[in-house]
Amino acid sequence: MNILHISDLHFGPRHWEGNDKILLGKLNSYDADIVINTGDNTTDGLEDEYAKAGRFLKSIKCKNKISVIGNHDKRNMRSHELFRKYIYNPDIIYIPEMVPFKKKHLFLNRDITKLPDNFTDINFIKCISIKDLTVLVVSIDTNELYSDEGYVEEEILKAVSKEIRRAEYDLPILLTHYSILGTDDCPLKNSSLLIDFVHQHKIENVFCGHTHEMELMKTTDLYHGPSFTQFMCGTLSSCNHPNDDNMFLYYQNFGCKDMHLFLVRIFPEKRNLIFKEEMVF
Repeated sequence: MNILHISDLHFGPRHWEGNDKILLGKLNSYDADIVINTGDNTTDGLEDEYAKAGRFLKSIKCKNKISVIGNHDKRNMRSHELFRKYIYNPDIIYIPEMVPFKKKHLFLNRDITKLPDNFTDINFIKCISIKDLTVLVVSIDTNELYSDEGYVEEEILKAVSKEIRRAEYDLPILLTHYSILGTDDCPLKNSSLLIDFVHQHKIENVFCGHTHEMELMKTTDLYHGPSFTQFMCGTLSSCNHPNDDNMFLYYQNFGCKDMHLFLVRIFPEKRNLIFKEEMVF
């Protein structure tokens, strides 16, 4: 199984001035069974930004494309609707509105907003069959509406756990926007809950973005024993600041002993692009 991992497209004012057609040609040159996109498709969650990001993602030639929402995508009250309209429309896992919760703006006041769906989180699971392997993709919305800091709701983790226990699969993977291991200026505030969730379901591989920098980390719990690897992808096409790491990751034979990870860096030169590929392992 081969996986193409992209993140942080930032369509809008932070989208780069590189050539998207050349970039798409490069992405489509990889033989990917699954494309995972770990969030921040837009800059400010505006509809035109969502529409442009959606057109770009639809041009990636892969049967199985999974996208998650990012903190920049959640900057207006219609973000969850726009994400499902233009980017990815999974079967959402809901919790009852009357259940006590701590996440801010998890439910909007429908009488005020007049939105058809007042639940702002996008959490889901999806089984994908690749040859004789069934991959369970688990996506947890680590973003809080109107905030650049992340937060996960415990009641949602319970609801997702219930759905995971009903599923039949061979390999579970977790997709989030925020890192659950690293720290940055805008971190996931209660990451310990998500780490416990990873251990509970024996998830060995976590994919994320957010920081615009690549970070590959492996952790081992010296007391309880479980270990997992976190793959943090940089930004696919951002001009946010000079330190942005424009890149994507390609995992060949993922989950096998002969797995290889390729880092592909992107350097814009006028309207052309230079790609530098490196085999990490």
